[in-house]
Amino acid sequence: MKSLLLVFILALNFTSSYAQTDSIHSEKPGRKQFLKQQVVPLSLVLTGSLLNIGTIKNRIEDAIPETNIGLDDYLQYSPMAQMYLYDALGFKHQNSVFDQTKYLVITQLISGIVVQGLKSATKVSRPTGANNSFPSGHTTFAFAGATVLYHEFIDTDPWLAYSGYFVATATGCLRMTNRAHWLPDVLTGAGIGILTGNLVYYLKPLKKLQFSSGSKKISFSTALGYQSFSLACHF
Repeated sequence: MKSLLLVFILALNFTSSYAQTDSIHSEKPGRKQFLKQQVVPLSLVLTGSLLNIGTIKNRIEDAIPETNIGLDDYLQYSPMAQMYLYDALGFKHQNSVFDQTKYLVITQLISGIVVQGLKSATKVSRPTGANNSFPSGHTTFAFAGATVLYHEFIDTDPWLAYSGYFVATATGCLRMTNRAHWLPDVLTGAGIGILTGNLVYYLKPLKKLQFSSGSKKISFSTALGYQSFSLACHF
């Protein structure tokens, strides 16, 4: 049973990472290249949807060890926290903090609407018998944040870029071991989160929207020293 869970963790990390391998961030990728990058997250959504047919998800659930850990309620926020922490520590990223936040909010808003719409439409019961299981909102939220983190740091530090996916995968695993969700819920949630983040960074909605005062833009900088941290605002 533990080996099954380990295989799932490795597979989900591999697929979420592989989904981004061919991304080009210095220039906007062409339509064909962008569509090619969505093969894996679309496969996650399709696989998750198909696993809802029949009783296979029940057999998978029986093979997964059971836990009672509430850490997943907090881990879902970790990729977003990681992004701002890396910003504060001075690691180079693609966009300004304002643009990061803008794309993060849009990504979470769109993915949240999709998830809630699917929950209301499908009305799949959870392993505990509660309603609205499909797809997993926690997993979607975590992978959406991880995808934003990925796009911001992949050009400068791949280790930081991929770090969010490990936490997001842990979130999805805990949703299953805590008996809050089925495997199809988690796979579909991961796919939705990745797809939404990729789409937002491809289209870059509200690109011209900037936080400014008059004709001068406002920017922020951070400084980290021994037992000190400062945030400066520049006009």
